[in-house]
Amino acid sequence: MNNSWKIYMLAFISFFVSTSEYVIAGILDQIASWANISVPAAGQLITVFALANAIGSPIFVMATTKIDRRYLLMYSLAIVVIGSILTITLPGFGFLIVSRIVLAIGGGVFVIGAKTVAAKHAAPGEQAGAIGTVIMGFSASLIAGVPIGRVMAAAYGWQVIFVAIGILSLLAIFAVARTIPPTAGDAPIPLGKQLALLKNPEILNGFGVTFFWQLGYAMLYAYIVPFLLNGTSMNEREVSIALFAFGIATLVGSKFGGFMTDRIGIPRSLMGSMLVQVIALVMLSSIAKSTFAAIPFLMLWAFSAWSSGPGLQFNLVAIAPEASGIMLSLYGSILQLSIATAGGIGGIAVGSASIRAVGWGAAVSVAIAVILAAASFSRKQAGGFVMNRIEESQETWRS
Repeated sequence: MNNSWKIYMLAFISFFVSTSEYVIAGILDQIASWANISVPAAGQLITVFALANAIGSPIFVMATTKIDRRYLLMYSLAIVVIGSILTITLPGFGFLIVSRIVLAIGGGVFVIGAKTVAAKHAAPGEQAGAIGTVIMGFSASLIAGVPIGRVMAAAYGWQVIFVAIGILSLLAIFAVARTIPPTAGDAPIPLGKQLALLKNPEILNGFGVTFFWQLGYAMLYAYIVPFLLNGTSMNEREVSIALFAFGIATLVGSKFGGFMTDRIGIPRSLMGSMLVQVIALVMLSSIAKSTFAAIPFLMLWAFSAWSSGPGLQFNLVAIAPEASGIMLSLYGSILQLSIATAGGIGGIAVGSASIRAVGWGAAVSVAIAVILAAASFSRKQAGGFVMNRIEESQETWRS
């Protein structure tokens, strides 16, 4: 199996591992009925997963920096298997929360490890594209994981979803063992130096860009159905078509973002995609009131938003190539925290103004990310920093 197929295999595994997070959104009513609780109470499972992923994954990665990345992938998949078994065997809602924490850590660590391994085994100059491929598997879980899970749950019960995830994860352990070669982890970094990374202004700026970029995306995505139903002329059937088109655009955007980052560099790729995202959000919030106008701008928003991901992550790794795993794990934590923040801000916007206010708030948030990124890249380019760090990171990954 050549390296390209290995990267696609990691993307496929990322798909069903990540499905363990997002599938809950489609079966909350069934879980609530099973646990004899309200749907809002069952929704705590989503919050618990996000927090466990945000906190637990980077701690796990920091504690295992020197472990062979192939073994890290296998260990994380074993944790997913354990979490799946706990989900279908232990009774009661309290135990379900415990299993969600286990799944969050296992799934989060695998996706981080998969991006690191994919980048290290990519051809020279194609590291960002490899990260984009893994992200494509992650994004596919958003598009296909929820509806597939809903169909399976309706036919066989919601527990069968986690039976499938557990079996696939078990098979994936053997696939990784047979196909992924030994992959050195990062050089051991003392805890003090790891914490010192968080004081680096460029790293903090990169996290700030990530936070506001994801906040803008999650703010509107959390309310996308009521936004389309009440902010445009779409009916239920047209909303379903729009969401399908949205999903396709996210897949294409993930792959395209990695390709463009490798071809034209981080600054131009990232700035271009985020500026297009701001324009798309402004159009959605202002003139896109008909179905004919809304769907193209919705797809443009999805495409530009997801094409930013590879550049954001590769930028962080370029700043601290010696701690690539830590950077990618903290990147995931920032995403989860911004998602949690987005729900609250979006709710305030809807309650105090209108559903379209969510779109305007999202545009403002991404615009802040653009400003932060522009300031950072201006400082770096003045000293020839960007290309030097990218070259260093590529050499570090290849060695």
